[in-house]
Amino acid sequence: MKKIDLTEGRSIKVLANLSVPIMGSSLLQFTYNLVNMVWVGALGSNAVASIGSASFYLGLGYSINSLVVIGTGIKVAHAIGRRDDIGVKSYINSGILINIVIGFIFALILMLGGKNLIDFLQLNNQNVEKDAYLYLVLSGPTIFLVFFNLLYARILGSFGNNKLAFKINTIGIIVNIILDPLFIYVFRLGVLGASIATLIANIIMFILYLFKSSEILKYNHNIKFSYEKVKEIIKLGFPMAIQRILFTVINILLARIIALFGSNAIAAQKIGLQIESITYMVIGGLHGAIAAFTGQNFGAKKYNRIKDGYSAALKIGIIYSLITAFIFMFFNLPLIRLFVQDDMTIEISKTYLQVVAFSQIFSTIETVSNGLFTGIGKPKISSVISVLFTGLRIPMAMILIKPFGLAGVWISISLSSVLKGIVAYLLYRIEVKKNFR
Repeated sequence: MKKIDLTEGRSIKVLANLSVPIMGSSLLQFTYNLVNMVWVGALGSNAVASIGSASFYLGLGYSINSLVVIGTGIKVAHAIGRRDDIGVKSYINSGILINIVIGFIFALILMLGGKNLIDFLQLNNQNVEKDAYLYLVLSGPTIFLVFFNLLYARILGSFGNNKLAFKINTIGIIVNIILDPLFIYVFRLGVLGASIATLIANIIMFILYLFKSSEILKYNHNIKFSYEKVKEIIKLGFPMAIQRILFTVINILLARIIALFGSNAIAAQKIGLQIESITYMVIGGLHGAIAAFTGQNFGAKKYNRIKDGYSAALKIGIIYSLITAFIFMFFNLPLIRLFVQDDMTIEISKTYLQVVAFSQIFSTIETVSNGLFTGIGKPKISSVISVLFTGLRIPMAMILIKPFGLAGVWISISLSSVLKGIVAYLLYRIEVKKNFR
């Protein structure tokens, strides 16, 4: 596979070339989520609540998967920056082996323990609980494939080749969009149909990654297995994985609090999160770009170039997040009505978006900063920030519920994001003074 040198050329141009394919993938993912939620939303708020409830545990899986995705991505990027071809292949081998183990274990947990996981949320709605459980069980084999698709996309990003990942994601999402109404309505499988469509799409993506990557993503049997490489990946990925796992667990605990207000509240948060992903379409692209850009330049010891890239990414991100915050605040109803027509769910979703609008800029600062911390091989910084301030959401929610009701939960989420953004930038400044000389 061709390695794209991220240590030369204008920083803004290199970042644009890196981030645009990721943004394109995010746009496609948002389009899929939009279409999927429209189809599911037509089944009613209970169907949305079912998928929303199951999604918390799928998110937990993605958080666990970040252990290998983050660690492998960092080490591959650093090895590329050093021109160490053997190291690149060895880190990819190690990442694949770790992924097989954690993917298999988590898939079994979903399939065998799904009922207990859904029961924990105390949804108090038998129809929602039943559909959420079925969705979760079928998501077992799906998530095993998703683990690999995420790893493959990250490795391609380390090579600076996000375009191939974009093309494969495009195919997968288009397949999913076509199959959703077929399985949900034509075959009358409802929520379960949405899960089947996602499984088929991920099978296709997995096959395409293996056959379109010039063998780079396949396990290389000519490279000796290295325990040391496995430990390096786990050591780097562990802090970020713990951060994301705790973040997801906190969200699950918040979901249990939200469930006290009924299934409409769960559905509203799911819809709000889908709409909020409009911001992440661009910011997520900048995060991936800055991580790969920083990784190669850190390996090449081009520290001034890292600072230039960070500043450029931050400016772009802040401008975009200002636009999305304005939309969430004043033009939320047309977006919400794309998903659901239930008046109560619409009103709750509206409040959610208006509250989180205030934190969009700070979430952007945190996300871009996390990309830089990841690129320099210090994901622990991001982990400490996230664990500390995300953990505050639970006590803040319990306190704010008394005067504000359900909106108190949304306020706790927004406040924690503001704090994370501020602290992330301050730590970036400290890191610059300490190491980028």
